[in-house]
Amino acid sequence: MAKSVTLQRWSVEDSAELYGIRNWSAGYFDIAPEGDVVIRPFGPNTPVTVSIPDIIKGLRERGLDMPVLLRIENILDSQLSLLHDSFRKARESLGYKGEYRGVFPIKVNQQQQVVEAIARYGQKYHHGLEVGSKPELLAGISLLRDPEACLICNGYKDEEFIDLGLHAVRMGYKCFFVIEMPSELELILERSKTLGVRPLIGVRAKLSSKAGGHWTDSGGERSTFGLTAAQIVDVVDTLKNLDMLDCFKLLHYHLGSQVPNIRDIRAAVMEASRIYAGLVAEGAAMGYLDLGGGLAVDYDGSRTNYVSSRNYNLDEYCSDVLEAVMTILDECGIDHPHIVTESGRATVAYYSVLLFNILDTSSIEYGEASDIPELDHETAEPILNLRDTLKNLTLRNLQESYNDALYYRDEVRQQFLHGKLSLRERTVGERIFWVIIKKIAQEKTKLPQPPKDLSAIDTVLADIYYGNFSVFQSLPDSWAIGQLFPVLPVHRLAESPTRRAILSDITCDSDGRIDRFIAPAGFKDTLELHPLKDGEEYYLGVFLVGAYQETLGDLHNLLGDTNVVSVRIEENGAFEFVREIRGDSVADILAYVEYEPRRILEDLRQVAENAVREKRISPADRFRIMLAFEDGLRGYTYYER
Repeated sequence: MAKSVTLQRWSVEDSAELYGIRNWSAGYFDIAPEGDVVIRPFGPNTPVTVSIPDIIKGLRERGLDMPVLLRIENILDSQLSLLHDSFRKARESLGYKGEYRGVFPIKVNQQQQVVEAIARYGQKYHHGLEVGSKPELLAGISLLRDPEACLICNGYKDEEFIDLGLHAVRMGYKCFFVIEMPSELELILERSKTLGVRPLIGVRAKLSSKAGGHWTDSGGERSTFGLTAAQIVDVVDTLKNLDMLDCFKLLHYHLGSQVPNIRDIRAAVMEASRIYAGLVAEGAAMGYLDLGGGLAVDYDGSRTNYVSSRNYNLDEYCSDVLEAVMTILDECGIDHPHIVTESGRATVAYYSVLLFNILDTSSIEYGEASDIPELDHETAEPILNLRDTLKNLTLRNLQESYNDALYYRDEVRQQFLHGKLSLRERTVGERIFWVIIKKIAQEKTKLPQPPKDLSAIDTVLADIYYGNFSVFQSLPDSWAIGQLFPVLPVHRLAESPTRRAILSDITCDSDGRIDRFIAPAGFKDTLELHPLKDGEEYYLGVFLVGAYQETLGDLHNLLGDTNVVSVRIEENGAFEFVREIRGDSVADILAYVEYEPRRILEDLRQVAENAVREKRISPADRFRIMLAFEDGLRGYTYYER
């Protein structure tokens, strides 16, 4: 912890340091003096704040149960403004002649409210959309209203996909077909001729440059999508033969979704700029350079090239990108292109917070040394050895005592399995063992460098806090790839968090847990939390979950989408609930997996009627039971108080 909780009073400053909130929140979240997490919707150094517990109170008064996905619309606005302002400042500072044209990849968060808000607020910046499928393309066409905004079409494209995009071009959209596979060009040209529309064509290049992080395979010569240099030249030759080089407008590449190291970003931009210069020399019209995604989010606040962080800020990113392009193209005497970035993660990550309540806790009942009963000469030898290990434990022999405790504990278990110890005797041995482990955990904090083998003790002793949520539905990246998200209580932060815990969800799956948490030097295995109070809810928030988590979730245990609420905060600090989406009901989820709720009710009625015939229940019982079943189908899939 930041300071000893036993020697001095805990403060909100200690909590801010412990949970790192001022490192990872980009100024959008902080802790108020009374200990509540507050939203700072207009960014750092602005006076307006709103308490998350106050928002939770409003949710409960409106009958919305936890878990809730909270969206703060102002943060989305602020992030879009910040992205465009940073590129504007860099362009002005460097003398960059091209424009910046950001696009939001719909796959990052496909929810209609999110994409609509981005299209609406981004219109003044000519902010566009990137799509990778026919549903995304239709959604994009329906929401974009700005003819200057780019509509970038990536992914596999069949005839219908291409026709839809060509119709968009005819209606005035800047709809670019990015060729991902060589075979796509022929189909694009064929449909363009049939429909009488000259297409806007781009290619995705396979760069030799690669980046570190979770998504390193997105780039490099062995990446799944994209064209090699030779295949790009083939595209040029084909278009040249058809007198259509004026249609070749855009070069695209994608390095990865979360690129932590600015050197990797700069190297890729330099290589892409060389290819761009080569295409201009070949006679292609060009004009747009699409750098793809990669702008990282500093999830752990460490400002390093660790996979959950980044070693650059937004201003550095914009300046480095533009400077790299200028370095190559100025040398070649080529006009600066419009820069396109597909920065989805950085746009929406801060926008959403998952809120849930803790239902219960579980802890190891190890007791104290004084709780150990008197042992006599008839006590089994491994139990006596455990007692002696406890008596002789000192700061100097922690490692030896730990090894001995494990050995004698295993002996106790073996003798129990072979019938040599009773259940009560085994319990005595286990109790002494846990008292030893607890004492070792306390003593090792006095060592400047505790033995490596003792590092796992805190995890072993950790409580389990059972949260009313599903990792698989709401935080799939935490389970699938070990993505770290900031997690902390949203209230009581003026109190000392005296418990160390891991989090379990309410699925009946051992993988439904969070046992890695952000720390200044990477991650830690436990999270400091407060003990529960009788009659009071304890709320946690998982932050920076706006990217990918809402659309990658699955229906593990048939736990569905959570309640979703969007708030907008006014300059005077007032807030309003502007949108509300009720989470999936039990009937909704059953329908998703091909059950028919009406048929289920009919079957339940038949079962209940059979029970009446067999005189197990009365007709009045049947009526009450059926009401309960009907209410159950209408109910929330998560735990309801």
